[in-house]
Amino acid sequence: MSAPRAVGARIPYTAVPVRVRAWVEATVGSVVVETHEQVGGMSPGCATRLVCADGTRVFVKAVGTELNPHTPVLFRREVLALELLGRHPLWAAMLASYDDGDWVALLLEDVEGTHPDLSSDAEMERLVRQTDELTAVMNERVPSLASAVPADEPHALYRPGPTDFAATTRGWLAAFDHHHEVPSDLMPAWVLARHDSLRAMAARLAEVPTDSVVHFDIRNDNLVQRVDGDLVFVDWGAFGRGPDWLDPLVARLERVDSTWFDASLSSSPTLRAAGDDLVTACLAAMGSYLAWRAHTAVDVNLPTLAAFRRKESRRFLGAAARRIGVA
Repeated sequence: MSAPRAVGARIPYTAVPVRVRAWVEATVGSVVVETHEQVGGMSPGCATRLVCADGTRVFVKAVGTELNPHTPVLFRREVLALELLGRHPLWAAMLASYDDGDWVALLLEDVEGTHPDLSSDAEMERLVRQTDELTAVMNERVPSLASAVPADEPHALYRPGPTDFAATTRGWLAAFDHHHEVPSDLMPAWVLARHDSLRAMAARLAEVPTDSVVHFDIRNDNLVQRVDGDLVFVDWGAFGRGPDWLDPLVARLERVDSTWFDASLSSSPTLRAAGDDLVTACLAAMGSYLAWRAHTAVDVNLPTLAAFRRKESRRFLGAAARRIGVA
């Protein structure tokens, strides 16, 4: 078992408002008698395995705007994702959801298992294989997100739409205009020296087709490995539209700082079709964007997020440098 790479500071279930805990017990139909707090992920809300008096076991995650103004948006997007996708062994089933305009909670299947050890070649290969399966199932269940959630339908914080990779890449591009403002311990000199060429590479990302349904947040703390070895994908707050190669790439980022990453790209038909330059552009754009955000973002009740961004930025930019051939 490996520890989760992203670990925030969560409240315990007992700190969740009484009205939300009353909803949990009314929905389950039994009183909660045991709580087992979980770590992993950046949400400041609770992530708790519950045992009820009648033996029922469920998993609850809950957060309110008082903890962080944006996290409830991610939870609402997760509700949207699981409503559209329905049930499948590849993800934890949503049993019910709660939203009072302030606090949002999801009651989910409690999957027995732990985070996978992705330092194991066998487990990493399992992740790659099951990510391909996830992509196929998601796009079979939701052949067109545009039809399922029309782009012209009004969305607000209370009812967010899916994420859009094209919009994400525009944010990455905008960050290039601020690279010179980022301290040198975050923004390597080679990135600044190649600013124009890297920006031109990243601009291609905004032009790729985004007609696939994507999870977009696959990493070890968003995975649970069942007792039988199969993986379960959790945390759907980044669910949305993207290129068909996106989730295969994101899954492989677990080992982006090793040559395994480069060699593994050829095992994915969609990544082969995308090409090495697009992958490198992604790494450089994500890495430099995270460096800028680590320097400028104000993260309410997310005390470990800046350090996580720094770490991921170093990994992504290091991989981009390796692939470009920067000495």
